[in-house]
Amino acid sequence: MKLYYSPGACSLSPHIVLVESGLAFELEKVDLSAKKTGHGTDYWKVNPKGYVPALELDNGQVLTEGPAIVQYLADLVPQKKLAPAAGTLERYRLQEWLNFISTELHKGFSPLFNPKAPDDWKAVARELLGKRIGIVAKQLEGRSYLMGEVFTVADAYLFTVLSWARHVKLDLSPWPALPGYLDRVASRPAVHAALVEEGLI
Repeated sequence: MKLYYSPGACSLSPHIVLVESGLAFELEKVDLSAKKTGHGTDYWKVNPKGYVPALELDNGQVLTEGPAIVQYLADLVPQKKLAPAAGTLERYRLQEWLNFISTELHKGFSPLFNPKAPDDWKAVARELLGKRIGIVAKQLEGRSYLMGEVFTVADAYLFTVLSWARHVKLDLSPWPALPGYLDRVASRPAVHAALVEEGLI
């Protein structure tokens, strides 16, 4: 398998999951501005959506969208317990969190990274993002990870998205559960390895 990624982007989530899984994989960096891969390939031909992540499977098919990719990877290694079993209520809870992170947090950060976004739009985005972050912070109170005491693919995604806060100067201190959570996830060997591979630490 090959993961197309950009350092620190949402593709960090499946990168973490790949390392956690122990599966064999390659990485190929993508220049998102030029839409070129590290080998000079036109990235539009890999992923017509033009963004990362994209996972090229061994049979040549390409899977896109982070939440789909991480569940696919988790299901390849059920013994790692990176996702609850398909068909269980817990699996739907995982999907519930993946959707929330994707639509309410991930997309909530977008205006803050957009240099063309007006300041009043960014102010509204920050306020709304704060409310959404409060929901996950409440969920994390008294538990090690988003779904309890077991690390799942939802934590890989949440960690990735919350790590963007420092880049946009979003203060997470109002939510006491978050610093410990982020440190706990960052200290996992697989997470550390992915961060090193992307040149983030």
